[in-house]
Amino acid sequence: MSIRVEAVTKAYKNGPRAVDEVSLEVRDGEFMVLVGPSGCGKSTLLKLIAGIEEVTDGRIYISDRDVTLLDPRKRDIAMVFQSYALYPHLSVRQNLGFGLKLRKTGKAEIAARVDEVARILGLEEMLDRKPGELSGGQRQRVAMGRAIVREPQAFLMDEPLSNLDAKLRVSMRAQLSRLHERLGVTTVYVTHDQVEAMTLGQRVAVLRGGVLQQCDTPEQLFDHPANLFVAAFIGSPAMNLVEAEGGRFGSCAVPSPVEGRCILGIRPHDLKLGPGIPAVVQVVERLGTETHVVAGIDAPRLRSAALADALDASAADDDVLLAEDDRASFTVVLDARAPVAVGDRIELTVDPDRLHHFDADSGNAVDLGALAGGRREVVAPRGV
Repeated sequence: MSIRVEAVTKAYKNGPRAVDEVSLEVRDGEFMVLVGPSGCGKSTLLKLIAGIEEVTDGRIYISDRDVTLLDPRKRDIAMVFQSYALYPHLSVRQNLGFGLKLRKTGKAEIAARVDEVARILGLEEMLDRKPGELSGGQRQRVAMGRAIVREPQAFLMDEPLSNLDAKLRVSMRAQLSRLHERLGVTTVYVTHDQVEAMTLGQRVAVLRGGVLQQCDTPEQLFDHPANLFVAAFIGSPAMNLVEAEGGRFGSCAVPSPVEGRCILGIRPHDLKLGPGIPAVVQVVERLGTETHVVAGIDAPRLRSAALADALDASAADDDVLLAEDDRASFTVVLDARAPVAVGDRIELTVDPDRLHHFDADSGNAVDLGALAGGRREVVAPRGV
């Protein structure tokens, strides 16, 4: 079953649009993730698909059926929320079968479906327990099982793992991936965690301020971000950004096909120790599997208006905390045993093919193919 959102807008009185003319297609059987910072409109978009919120403009289709004005109960979807919303006085078995009971499904069929879902989710030994006797991860599995047992055409999930601790979230992500492979049901999943988005989504839709910025595979979002916002939001640690003129920034320079003013982006994993960019080590974080280094470079901090517009204030201020004398700093990911210490003078090198180029005025990615043909163009956001 596919879901198609056509130029959908959700406007509230005396405020900005929560969703602003978003067009998006979720393919049959696809696991689509909606990601972005708090307040970007991702949960509102999910509620519009579910019918919990009313569309101001645009249309929503489920399996080519216009459901824009249809009651949520008639859309044949199931939602899983951040809150488990389990009935504390009912057993796991009763919680799983409660929705089917309301639909007056036969007792034998309820029992069969509950047993099957319990087997899929590993809940067989917990069927007679109450929610208060379960761990957070177990309760979340029950909440998901309650949705699965209905056998809907689509699952809509609104940050279902955000209440779990970091280790349990990793485990539940793996279970969710296996569950989707097994069931093959169309799923729209909301999260603010870009790591969660990149590991779960077959495609990921990035939103900011109610506007869809880019929709693509995780690999394409990482390697070919459409603009500065996507570039800075996707990836951990975040992409290094610096304003350059013909590949030169401050006293530093890298080979670049862009002759004029632009914003250069360099992923921390693409910087290596080697002749090129002089830097001074400011911070060393040894994480066991790798070492993160923050190194000051001889270039001014980025002050582009495009960056100020593209990034949230908190992200734009990260560099300020470590900058010395208003100089920029790069984050570098090195080998776990890299011989570096605070205060060391090092040099950094980068493969020119791994550089990202953004227009300094619009913030959109520069089309290097068009540039080679004598035209400077920006890349249209993919999937928008």
